[in-house]
Amino acid sequence: MDASEFRVGAAVAVAEGTTALTDREKHLIGLAVTLTRGCQACTGRRLRVAQDAGIPYAALVAAIDLSAAVNAGVTLRTAIEGATQAGIGGPCTGPECVVGVGAHGDPSRHRTQG
Repeated sequence: MDASEFRVGAAVAVAEGTTALTDREKHLIGLAVTLTRGCQACTGRRLRVAQDAGIPYAALVAAIDLSAAVNAGVTLRTAIEGATQAGIGGPCTGPECVVGVGAHGDPSRHRTQG
């Protein structure tokens, strides 16, 4: 099979052509997606292309750390919500029950049911 046989290539080209995001933002979002999807070849390519585009190593490390932290938070929320739906354990009342960037300690953020 060749990637050109699939229509998704055209969708990717359109998405990558957006002017609403900077090239730096596109690189870092692409990296975050490949990291969380577990594609080692894709991640290696994204890292190389991002570095070649001038994104500093420290920024790549920070993006990897943030991606890992967000992914861990999703795992935690998935477990908590699954347990809640199954009637296992008590309600979620800690800061990890608040969803959103910067949500910890911010009462204006959405608190999940639990």
